[in-house]
Amino acid sequence: MIIVPEREIGGLLTREAAFEAVERVFAAMAAGEAYNFPVVREAIGHEDALYGFKGGFDRSGLTLGLKAGGYWPHNLAQRGEINHQSTVFLFDADTGKAQAMVGGNLLTALRTAAASAVSIRHLAREDAQVLGMIGAGHQAAFQLRAALEQRAFKKVIGWNLHPEMLGTLESVAEEAGAPFEAVGLDGMGEADVIISITSSFDAILGADQVSPGTHLACMGTDTKGKQEVEAGLLARATVFTDEVAQAVSIGEAQHAVAKGLISEGDVHQL
Repeated sequence: MIIVPEREIGGLLTREAAFEAVERVFAAMAAGEAYNFPVVREAIGHEDALYGFKGGFDRSGLTLGLKAGGYWPHNLAQRGEINHQSTVFLFDADTGKAQAMVGGNLLTALRTAAASAVSIRHLAREDAQVLGMIGAGHQAAFQLRAALEQRAFKKVIGWNLHPEMLGTLESVAEEAGAPFEAVGLDGMGEADVIISITSSFDAILGADQVSPGTHLACMGTDTKGKQEVEAGLLARATVFTDEVAQAVSIGEAQHAVAKGLISEGDVHQL
């Protein structure tokens, strides 16, 4: 079995490679060649942590694997470690034998950023000029870097519950030559593309704070109960996802479906 420690991932995986991999697997899923297994995600009753497994199989490349890990909310403050921790395991699809154990933290960050970037590449308006960011935690900078490569954005605007954390996003935007402005949530109406990347269990973005034609990539909701945008906003939108079953059970669409504002049939497979 091959073991690839976390420290090696930065030298092996680029944003471009992550984008291409995610794009390929989304295409395989749309063709019925790849699928995810049901997610297992539970509170362990220790350190307020959430722990679980996400797995899947891609027949087109005979790729079988899972990611084990979760969210330890006190890591950064108490230990100087990032709150999200994960490890990826790969298996031989013919025999079931373990093939690799791979550090999953940077891998997850690049993959998550690539997913929203793929959505922007294929679904956002070609003339999009203003990129909005909701959230400024560890993952937000990855999302911003990947998104800035998809359109010729002329400006980045950002909101965070703790605005003093927005400096990292400002630095990333300026590296790409885009001015940055901290705004209130009402200021998100200026954005042509909005990425939300938070761990919120309460809706942050309201339906009246988003302009018609805006592309939203809601990336933070991955657990039952989490929510980043008002359910009514999804009722106004055309909703796309890579995995419908997960989108309506643990993803952002769960609340709009539960309230009867949309049905599972209104959520489109990419």
